[in-house]
Amino acid sequence: MDEQQSTHAEQSALWNAGGGRGWVALEDLLDQIFQPVEDLLVDAVASEPTSHVLDVGCGAGSTTVAVARRLGASGSCTGIDVSEPMIAAARERARRERASVELVVADAQTHRFERASFDTIMSRFGVMFFDDAVRAFANLRRAATSGGRLRLAVWRSPEENPFMTTAERAAAPLLPNLPVRRPNEPGQFGFADPERVRGILDASGWSDIELQRIDVPCTFPEAELVRYVSQLGPVGRILQQSTDELRARVIAAVRPAFAPYVHGAEVVFSAACWMIAARA
Repeated sequence: MDEQQSTHAEQSALWNAGGGRGWVALEDLLDQIFQPVEDLLVDAVASEPTSHVLDVGCGAGSTTVAVARRLGASGSCTGIDVSEPMIAAARERARRERASVELVVADAQTHRFERASFDTIMSRFGVMFFDDAVRAFANLRRAATSGGRLRLAVWRSPEENPFMTTAERAAAPLLPNLPVRRPNEPGQFGFADPERVRGILDASGWSDIELQRIDVPCTFPEAELVRYVSQLGPVGRILQQSTDELRARVIAAVRPAFAPYVHGAEVVFSAACWMIAARA
């Protein structure tokens, strides 16, 4: 198996196992945390006339349903994600909210979309995981209409998002097998480098590429912090399968590290992101 095949298999396994389970378990909390990012993205999508939207890496369907609600009966929204548990949660959300959306379990890098079928392609934190990003965005370019829009929200660097790595830095002495984050590799911060992003989009056929730096205030209840740490990210995935004793030791080490972000009954941090726009 070559390196790209291995990376694809690893990402698929991640989001169909601990990564996907953790996200679904905290669906309500994550909706609250990232609502400000979702609002900015949905507003950007709705800022120009659009009728057929593709939501890439749609996860549990929050942005998919939000856009479908904004479009109403005049449009359609399709969500695609490699994670079966997350698409199952998205389908339940759509049923619960009576949203008419199409939800597909597939890899957007290789899925055979109908050519020129979407006038907007969007994503909230869902496009940084492709093992061959140029191939993926070329595939999405073929799915876009002529003049179709690309609207993405992605993370900037880990240095600009210290909240996101607090748990793993604090837990590292207790969890020696924590994965090492490497620049530009598939993962949460895979689109941090703006020149790399421009190169990927240009090479895959997109034009009028713009990256806007945004810093979005996010909050959630302090009472949810332990649940957040126990389910999400590299630390959460390990704790999902650890012993009660190790879990207690890690939480005891990690919880104080979040003190700079705790303000009374709330956890407050800034999400340092790129809002990316391009044209087909």
